[in-house]
Amino acid sequence: MGKKKDDDAAKTEGAEAPKKDAEAKKKEGGGEGKKKEGDAKKKEGAPKEGGGKDGKKKEAAPPGPPKKVAPVIPRLYERYRKEVVPALGKKFGRTNALSLPKLEKIVVNMGVGKALQDKNRMEHAVDELAKITGQRPQVTKARVAVSGFRLREGNEIGCRVTLRGRRMYEFLDRLISIALPRIRDFRGVNPKSFDGNGNYSLGLAEQMVFPEIDPDKVTFTQGMDVTFVTSTRSDDEARELLRFFGMPFREEK
Repeated sequence: MGKKKDDDAAKTEGAEAPKKDAEAKKKEGGGEGKKKEGDAKKKEGAPKEGGGKDGKKKEAAPPGPPKKVAPVIPRLYERYRKEVVPALGKKFGRTNALSLPKLEKIVVNMGVGKALQDKNRMEHAVDELAKITGQRPQVTKARVAVSGFRLREGNEIGCRVTLRGRRMYEFLDRLISIALPRIRDFRGVNPKSFDGNGNYSLGLAEQMVFPEIDPDKVTFTQGMDVTFVTSTRSDDEARELLRFFGMPFREEK
């Protein structure tokens, strides 16, 4: 009887052992599944990189208004205000600065008559004049037809630029300081080239006196006329104004 009881107990233990192993495996698998579900929920709830609490990306702050850069005052304009105006007032005996002569505008004109035969000349002249003055030129057209020159009304025959304000003083500074001294055998400009109303004109035989023009890229020489328009009607006052600016007038003998 005792042996039978031992055998039955061994059998029951052997039958219960695999059941326990299976239950233990189920528990382990369930724990792992819960862990995976918890990790997935954490990932879903976690904010994205670079985002806020809601997982949205932070928008970059809008750029502020651009910083204002103070405009550069031309050197010749500073000289006009500080030196030329007091000197003119002393010479003419005037205390009102508004009554003194001043420079109103500079007109640079190129006559390109050969553009009637070669249209590329006009394009080159416009490009070079833009480099010299820093402003886009206006192409001028013929107003009247002239049969002797084979010219028709509306043909493009030149280009011009009108300079005022800051660009006017910068161009005058470069003309007096750099361009005129580079002219071959330069002995000064004619002091009598006034029109009787206080306006002065001078001519340049070639454009290569300006440093903005590369001589290696020039295919033809092109002259130009430069006219200085002043606020006075007196040639003598206009002459003194340009002389104080540094215009190298030829000495009269």
